[in-house]
Amino acid sequence: MSGIPLIIAFVIAIIIMIVAISKLKIHPFISIMTISLLFGIVAGIPLTDIPGVIGTGFSNTFKSIGIVIILGALIGTLLEKTGAALKMADCVVRLVGKKNPELAMLIMGWIVSIPVFCDSGFVILNPIRKALVKRTMKSSVACTVALSMGLYISHCFIPPTPGPIAAANTLYEGLGQDTNLLLVMFFGAICSILPLIVSYFFAKYIGKKVKAMDEADNDGGEIVQTYEELVASYGKLPSGFLSFAPIILPIVLMGLSSALAMAGKSVAVITFLGTPIIAIAVGVIFGLILLVSQKKSKEFNEITNDTLKVTGPILFITAAGGVLGNVIASTSMVDFIKSNSNALATLGLLFPFLLAAILKTAQGSSTVALTTTAGIIAPMLSTIGLATSPLAALTVIAIGAGAMTVSHANDSYFWVVTNFGEMKVEDGYKTQTLGTLIMGIAAIINVYIVYLFIR
Repeated sequence: MSGIPLIIAFVIAIIIMIVAISKLKIHPFISIMTISLLFGIVAGIPLTDIPGVIGTGFSNTFKSIGIVIILGALIGTLLEKTGAALKMADCVVRLVGKKNPELAMLIMGWIVSIPVFCDSGFVILNPIRKALVKRTMKSSVACTVALSMGLYISHCFIPPTPGPIAAANTLYEGLGQDTNLLLVMFFGAICSILPLIVSYFFAKYIGKKVKAMDEADNDGGEIVQTYEELVASYGKLPSGFLSFAPIILPIVLMGLSSALAMAGKSVAVITFLGTPIIAIAVGVIFGLILLVSQKKSKEFNEITNDTLKVTGPILFITAAGGVLGNVIASTSMVDFIKSNSNALATLGLLFPFLLAAILKTAQGSSTVALTTTAGIIAPMLSTIGLATSPLAALTVIAIGAGAMTVSHANDSYFWVVTNFGEMKVEDGYKTQTLGTLIMGIAAIINVYIVYLFIR
């Protein structure tokens, strides 16, 4: 199967999957894996190849994010058990005020995801989000959405995240010029303004409409433990430095490694320490230092067991999303989209946005959408009137805006946000999917505003 019938089959498969998960209450792992298998068969992938496609999609997701999720969740548990998360929440509240936890998470996410993948960033910052919700008694969902959106914007817009770097290199090569990453970073920051504003108000709005599972369970009941009682249960909270170290150090290591790579330099030790798995492992070590300082080292085995029990379902559902993405990538859908891209080429900056959005929605990965779209339109920059250095840089941002539109079941980030945010799958569509749609539209509007000044 190919062409329009394949696109229709894909849409039907996604609808069936959503109904199976949200209405029929079939476990997401079973639903996604079943739909992946059936879609692979319908799409015409050779039957002998399908097991390999499924296995590759599953293992690649584990390889890229599995250990990161486990270690990041372990850091979160250590921060929670030692009271460090509460200490961090106190520090954040003092900076932004008790009434603005959503703004704190939004800005924090946007900054952190400049050097760090959004998946890793959410796992790392989730303990602060949870503690901030307890500290301020604000909506858990609002803080989840704000953190997710903040992370996603810079993940798609601002180098040294790999997607924008790869897209920029491809486009500038098409122009025969050296890549101007500084200009890409500048436009990425400027074009973040409207999406950040829209994301903040969307988070505030949706937080009143959707509740996390723990909030729904306690709806109408009394708070079991006040914040002051919670703090008292830890005795003396750790220092601010020790509390932030397990989170800040991995970010610094990954950021330093990315900065050196962007500058074209390589330092073996920094590259090693800046690898997400190793950087977050360093964070675990500092979490252990916290545990020892709180005289709770004997609890480490139990903490590890509890963490693995929590992360198991997240890992398998996330890997299932990777399977769906790989099955789609193994069909002729992406090639069909590429071959028909000329029909969109008259749309100017809207062309790379729409193409990236189609690819993102179809196969799930923002990075793949960024790099694939850049490869398609690089030879067309002159044709669509974008053949100058500033316009090429702005085109990278237009592609990034499309690459965040939309995040759903075939995107591992969707499952990270939904599961760590303690939301039902149907609520993930109301928050993460709808939020990325609104944010993507706001982003391309912001791109066009900038375009009016530089064309």
